[in-house]
Amino acid sequence: MRTPGTGAFCPSAAAPADRGRATLRSVSRLPAFFAALTLGGGAVVVAVTLLRAPAPAIASGGALVASPLPQLAPHAVPAADRIRTPIPRLEPKVDPVLAAREALESAIAWRPSRPLGSPNAGTLGDGVVLPREGVHFFTWDPFRWRTPSPASRRHGTDRLVRTVLGVVRAYARANPDAPRVGIGDLSRPEGGPFDARFGVVGEFGPARGYLGHVSHQNGLDVDVYYPRVDGAERAPDRLEDVDRVLAQQLVDLFVAAGAEFVFVGPRTGLTGPPGVVQPLARHDDHLHVRLPPG
Repeated sequence: MRTPGTGAFCPSAAAPADRGRATLRSVSRLPAFFAALTLGGGAVVVAVTLLRAPAPAIASGGALVASPLPQLAPHAVPAADRIRTPIPRLEPKVDPVLAAREALESAIAWRPSRPLGSPNAGTLGDGVVLPREGVHFFTWDPFRWRTPSPASRRHGTDRLVRTVLGVVRAYARANPDAPRVGIGDLSRPEGGPFDARFGVVGEFGPARGYLGHVSHQNGLDVDVYYPRVDGAERAPDRLEDVDRVLAQQLVDLFVAAGAEFVFVGPRTGLTGPPGVVQPLARHDDHLHVRLPPG
């Protein structure tokens, strides 16, 4: 009920019929209006502020009807006035070590090679040099028992070098967390004898004595060291160092790549197609791959 001359709602003057139920009435003509909520004979005055909006309309019977808000006309900003914030171009982060290894592989001087004679009595014509390291491989010097191997021990036919790169890449795809593969001797720059005069050691390092290769003479042979269980990038120092699961994968990959022979250590337990994968003494720390001449 309104008090004359004030426009305010008087709780004490509420009609008896209104007691016991809630009613809502608008009581102001100002931008801020008051709503009186009557609860069981009492009243609470709630202030509601409308910013820049018309006062709500009151329909007959005291019902509150909201007036529509004013619509703002769209304002087009000329293209010349728009603020253009340049988006910074993020350059990819380059790993200098990886980039250097990729550069070594890219610098390979490819040329058609000629394996002459046999692996045990032959020479190499127009050989290709395997880099001292690459993205997925390192080279190992079996004479000084360290990395890298000198270039004089890393010559092979172009087909052999491509096969080695293809296998180590496939191995890395299958084992992304595995260390790089260790590559040992291929052939000498022009092939020919690769015997004890050139300082080839026995298996598991110099302590086993200095031996020589009977083969490795015409660019079709390569020694590949078994991966180590500790993940170190070096040749195994004892049989217990060999990761036989990863070593078996390397054997399988070279067989799939067309190897004529894969010689493995008798104590490694590595297997493959009979006649292709063969056990051979002094190969418990590395496998010996030979490609066919054709």
